[in-house]
Amino acid sequence: MIRLLLSAFLLFSSCALAAPEAPDPPYDERDDVRAFVAEMVERHGFDAATLLTHFRKVTPSPPVIKAITPPDDPAARSWQEYRDRFVDAKRIARGEDFWRKHEIALVRAQALYDVPAEIIVAIIGVETLYGEITGGFDVFNALTNLAFDYPPRAALFRRELEQLLLLARDERRDPWDYRGSYAGAIGYPQFLPSSIRNFAVDFDGDGRIDLSASSADAIGSVGRFLYMHGWARGEPIWSPAKVSRGDTPKLLAEGIQPRRLPAEMAQFGVEADSALQLPAALIDLTTPDAPTEYRLGYKNFYVLTRYNRSSFYASAVADLAVALLACRPQAPLAADLNAMEAPATGFR
Repeated sequence: MIRLLLSAFLLFSSCALAAPEAPDPPYDERDDVRAFVAEMVERHGFDAATLLTHFRKVTPSPPVIKAITPPDDPAARSWQEYRDRFVDAKRIARGEDFWRKHEIALVRAQALYDVPAEIIVAIIGVETLYGEITGGFDVFNALTNLAFDYPPRAALFRRELEQLLLLARDERRDPWDYRGSYAGAIGYPQFLPSSIRNFAVDFDGDGRIDLSASSADAIGSVGRFLYMHGWARGEPIWSPAKVSRGDTPKLLAEGIQPRRLPAEMAQFGVEADSALQLPAALIDLTTPDAPTEYRLGYKNFYVLTRYNRSSFYASAVADLAVALLACRPQAPLAADLNAMEAPATGFR
């Protein structure tokens, strides 16, 4: 009995003496945040006290970290499920309506940037369901969480946080004014702050760029983004491929940048359209418990992956574009393309 009482006393004493776990310091007191602030002051002339005031309001956001974290088993991703989510009757019907309402802007963007209207519509459809789902996160708060509490991609998100602060200064807005996705993407086309500053355009001519309220600005900005990343007018995006033997890992390991002509692909057992004498990359679209779909991705496929670096994404955009184009009852409206002028661009 005495031993039991002694043991209980010692256990209680050790618990009572154990120091409680210290809470994480506020963001404005963290050394890594203060180092970032010092860089912003030195490189861009920001006021340190003002930036620290912004960071003092930042709160930890576990949902942001959870949303950005890849699944434990990447192999469990299903191309068929992904495609069905974006190439469905609802998105096609709303895409037809969006195209009809904004046809003039789409014709103009296609003429200026050589990017097909159906591709622009498909990207906006996949990204936000034509502006319906643009995200409800405080972009400054989300980017700060990702920049300082998500090590795998911290460098990327610190750059985007830097660009957000520069964007807010360009637009004379509070950096807390912006709302978007958990990853800090904004508006109809879900542009990150760096893309807004580098590629966005005032396509409606009202003297400002607003990707959250102006569908025309979104349309023009998507077109210009693809154009600036090398969209090749009239070239294909992808073609079907058949893998006749299982020695293709080397091709897949080369990534999605197009490198090899059809004759080279054939040496690896890949059968494809020999009429398309264009460099391509082998793309594998996997679905658990189903045969893998193989495609050859050409230059324009690679350009789509500059928007979102996923073969699933680029393939879904391409497939939705085909479905949207198939529903068009007639050619796009005629327009005096020679009279079109380039819109005001960016913040540089």
